[in-house]
Amino acid sequence: MTDTISKTEICRPRSKIGGSHTTIIGGRNGKKIVSLMSQHSEIKKIIPSIITVKGKGNSGGILTARVQRPDDRGNLRLLISHGTSFQELRLITTVGNFKEGERIMEELNSLLSDD
Repeated sequence: MTDTISKTEICRPRSKIGGSHTTIIGGRNGKKIVSLMSQHSEIKKIIPSIITVKGKGNSGGILTARVQRPDDRGNLRLLISHGTSFQELRLITTVGNFKEGERIMEELNSLLSDD
């Protein structure tokens, strides 16, 4: 029996994470969110940025995530917030325009709201 699934259809989150900063806030739950984003067939690369602290206080708390509006090329931003810290991740897509980026944004936000 031959394997009918190509290597491009099987995506592990680590293979799509790029950039010089690969730490994701939120521990396991933050990594689960990134893994969920990487499952989308039109997400090509996920690039985490620096972690920013909003102010003094307890670093724990509720983990929230939201995909924000696309740029002109359809690339998105994922904003993860955990307590007083937040992190922005760039989601590089395979689409090439704003309208298709909005479609992907709506799909990803609906995935996040189901969790």
